[in-house]
Amino acid sequence: MIEGVLKRRGIELACASEDVCAVPVELAKECVVIDFTTPEAFRANYKSIAANFKAAVIGTTGWYDISEEVFDAFRQAQTPLIWASNFSIGVNAFFAAVERACEVLKGNGYTPHVEEIHHIHKLDAPSGTAKSIGAIIEQTLGERPEIGAQRIGEVPGTHIAEFKSDVDKLVFTHEAFSRQGFAEGAVAAALMTEGLEGIHEFKDLILK
Repeated sequence: MIEGVLKRRGIELACASEDVCAVPVELAKECVVIDFTTPEAFRANYKSIAANFKAAVIGTTGWYDISEEVFDAFRQAQTPLIWASNFSIGVNAFFAAVERACEVLKGNGYTPHVEEIHHIHKLDAPSGTAKSIGAIIEQTLGERPEIGAQRIGEVPGTHIAEFKSDVDKLVFTHEAFSRQGFAEGAVAAALMTEGLEGIHEFKDLILK
């Protein structure tokens, strides 16, 4: 899907590889890498990515426990990094809506809950996106939500944030129709790396 977005936008795809470390250094230095792999692969490869590529867009999740080590590697290499648990533009608007709701609801007796539904092939549970929603709620509302995970058929991804009190309930839902939105956002992020310095979470760049 990323290749399709690049082609439609007239952007050259220099290389597509299952092994990011196999990309020749001379080529890597001229390219932005878009990495959607596995937590294990990224943990093994992030130092090479930081050292060799012009910039990086990382959509892989499951490495946030070593985030400071990862960020240090990119800082030392002076390689721009944009990372996200979800590159969908809609999901990032969802993040913003949930954060704003938490600011309003804080201290008014609301109990949060997060639920996510994905296809049966998804390896992690709960999803990185659900964990991000949970972190936003905990940081802004001051309460840690329970997070539920369901694996059903070929569901691309649905995330629900619920806030319930004795008098009412608010529900925010994002439903992906396909993985196309992730590809669109990842390419948008790659274009943002031109002239960019430092390390940035995608939502902070698009919500400025």
